[in-house]
Amino acid sequence: MLIFLLCIALLILAYKFYSPFVERQAGINPNAKTPQQRFEDGVDYVEVHPVKAYLIQFLNVAGVGPIFGPILGALYGPIALVWIVLGNIIGGAVHDYFSGVLSIKEDGKSLPEIAGHYFNVYFKGVMLIFTAMLLFFVGVVFIMSPAGLLSNLDYFEGTILANNVFWVLVILGYYFLATLLPIDKIITKLYPLFGLLMIVMTTSIAVALLISAPQLPEMADIFAYFDHSHYNNDLLEPNPDGLPVWPLLFVTITCGAISGFHSTQAPIMARCLTNEKYVRPVYYGAMMSEGIVACVWATAGIAAFPGGYAELKSILDAGGPGLVVNQVATSYLGVAGGIMAIIAVAIFPITSGDTAFRSLRLTIIDAFKIPQSIRNRLLVALPILVIAYFMTKIDFSLIWRYFAFSNMLLSTSVLWLATKYLFDRGTFHWIVSLPAIVGTCVTVSYIMTAGIGFGLPQSLSQPVGIATGIVCLIGLIIAHNKRKPVTE
Repeated sequence: MLIFLLCIALLILAYKFYSPFVERQAGINPNAKTPQQRFEDGVDYVEVHPVKAYLIQFLNVAGVGPIFGPILGALYGPIALVWIVLGNIIGGAVHDYFSGVLSIKEDGKSLPEIAGHYFNVYFKGVMLIFTAMLLFFVGVVFIMSPAGLLSNLDYFEGTILANNVFWVLVILGYYFLATLLPIDKIITKLYPLFGLLMIVMTTSIAVALLISAPQLPEMADIFAYFDHSHYNNDLLEPNPDGLPVWPLLFVTITCGAISGFHSTQAPIMARCLTNEKYVRPVYYGAMMSEGIVACVWATAGIAAFPGGYAELKSILDAGGPGLVVNQVATSYLGVAGGIMAIIAVAIFPITSGDTAFRSLRLTIIDAFKIPQSIRNRLLVALPILVIAYFMTKIDFSLIWRYFAFSNMLLSTSVLWLATKYLFDRGTFHWIVSLPAIVGTCVTVSYIMTAGIGFGLPQSLSQPVGIATGIVCLIGLIIAHNKRKPVTE
């Protein structure tokens, strides 16, 4: 519990002291006209109050990721908390902040357009493919997970509400409206309320954890995860199933630590902010908040089951993270609190899924310069949602693996894009370039060893990933030494 409280404190302190330093590198200009002020169109470029913008961004990026991911990451034990906090402070919050900066500086454009500006048309094409792929997978995941959770609730047993297809169609219908309608018709009205619900639910679980004083592992157990003699296995095998921390933990827990999906959401609020000074509280603040949510659920996953790893694993095998959420919420908050938490966890992924499809529409429209008429929005959105329906018939775990890899790959690409931005400005680029190198190592290691990749053994994939990172670091040092000072 001491580690849990320390993690929360570190996230808050990072916002207080580190984020202003990050902001100074970005070239924020409070006197500049924002995209909203220059391109007001009543559809996507709409004025939104910064507090509302924060709650919307928080809900856009939070979804089910910082709940399900940390629960799965709890299988690795307390080291999951360490990764969430370090990943968030060093990588995730900076990644989200510069996603917002780049978008608001580039007329609220989507990532592929920004990539084309700072690099070339080829990099733009690669970013377009992976951005569209990730947004689509996120949308599909956030149809399947809430539909599965809602249809499996005991309260609906024996009714049509227990039918998974029913919920899939209901959610798709809502996504259709949220994708087409102006942002101030649904999103700016409902999302602040749902964002507050997320905060209330997370706070309730956190307070319950403190009051209940659960049987958490001792602090020394963190170091046991790296103690060779403790497991009689490889150093990187932290549990009885031998799941390697590198790179699987970094891919399992993305939301809460670092997530490429967040960068795809940046243009939505970048088109609505009325001043560049709001980028830090909206983007950095939302990611810090998501880190707190992730810490709460990782701790709950570790603490809620006296049987430890074996009990958590058996529950995940039986019903996935949704069943864990159900049991944790009910045991800690009682029946009423459990219902509130379960409903909230069903709502949160839906509120990320709709903005995922909305961002996909914006990305396609930006890439192909399609006019923003209702007919064109309909022609883009309808085929996407029809294909998404048929994708819900595919195994969820397969979709999740592609989502996880795309997520890490895109976050790394955005960090390299931010590196180029700071390089051009002549400011301190290491705040993004070093996390980009780590992300490159993890991404290469994962695709080398994963079943959806090359399927190589860990003994080969890990050195290849690390070697790739070393090459990137050497190249970065050479480029840094050759860089000419830039004055503004």
